Amino acid sequence: MTKMIRRRTAVAAALAAPMLARHGWAQSAGAYPGGKTVRIVVPFAAGGTTDILGRIVAQLLTEQMGGTFVVDNKTGAGGNVGAELVAKSPSDGMTLLLGTVGTAVTNQYLYKSMPYDSVKSFAPIALVGEVANGLIVHPSFPAKTLKEFVEYCKAQGPNKVSYGSPAVGGTGHLAMEYLSSLAGIKLEHVVYRGSSLVMKDLLAGHILVTMDNLPPYLQHIQSGALRALGVTSAKRWFAAPDVPTIAEQGYPGFDAAPWWYVAAPAGTPAEIVNRLSVEIVRGLKSEPVIKKIRDAGAAELPGDAEALTRHMVAENAKWKKVIDAAKLEPQ
Repeated sequence: MTKMIRRRTAVAAALAAPMLARHGWAQSAGAYPGGKTVRIVVPFAAGGTTDILGRIVAQLLTEQMGGTFVVDNKTGAGGNVGAELVAKSPSDGMTLLLGTVGTAVTNQYLYKSMPYDSVKSFAPIALVGEVANGLIVHPSFPAKTLKEFVEYCKAQGPNKVSYGSPAVGGTGHLAMEYLSSLAGIKLEHVVYRGSSLVMKDLLAGHILVTMDNLPPYLQHIQSGALRALGVTSAKRWFAAPDVPTIAEQGYPGFDAAPWWYVAAPAGTPAEIVNRLSVEIVRGLKSEPVIKKIRDAGAAELPGDAEALTRHMVAENAKWKKVIDAAKLEPQ
């Protein structure tokens, strides 16, 4: 396969660069949003977890800051359509992005042409939440632990064990590539059009393994219809405390939990970014908001602008290495 095109190496420096206001900005942070309507662009369809989190953030900001924060769903190209809209919007704090690890990090390595710069086009504001992927198998699969899974895959040989996931370059696919690179195994990837189809075939035994977002599978894991060998989050998942992390099963530091964040167009005044950051983090720590996020199947991950910047730097380094090693060609 063709190797990935090399990208920027100065990610940390670019993310940490000062966020300068564009000429003509007159509104103070104290007045923001000044009774106006702020649009939070969600780059995926209504009803999904990204959309729900966007609406949770919109509600908490409306309640805490005045003005009105509303969600605007702009779908397409793995989130790139919505992210581009925000990147090219005026840097006045009136348009924000509720983005994903894809729009922030991985899409730049998976698409031949990007309509924005993942690093330079945005001012990071806050981390919002995360979700665990799960390594899940049919009960007939001859492994009950991650150690046994790895040993079985090695014994079978490269590409002799297959697994399903909803997309090439999706978080499940990348998490399995990450695990495979650390464990020294190679599996055959079977691509489906959505998690519901993966789950249907897994329950029926047509495929025996998946790496996918954990929440939809929980009821089947709890009933014994499926078996979870590990979760990709850094800590055990709140809704599946009996399932060990991959990290604690011999792969310390393993963390492949998809995450969400809020950003603004580059050049948005620092005082606006900082105020939004403070209000979002404060809201995410409240019990009612935590309950809403967990009811949506995600977990709260409050982090200010600096924490988000550090996270993006680390995630860029990790996923570029995984994607390069997997020889995934940009589409």
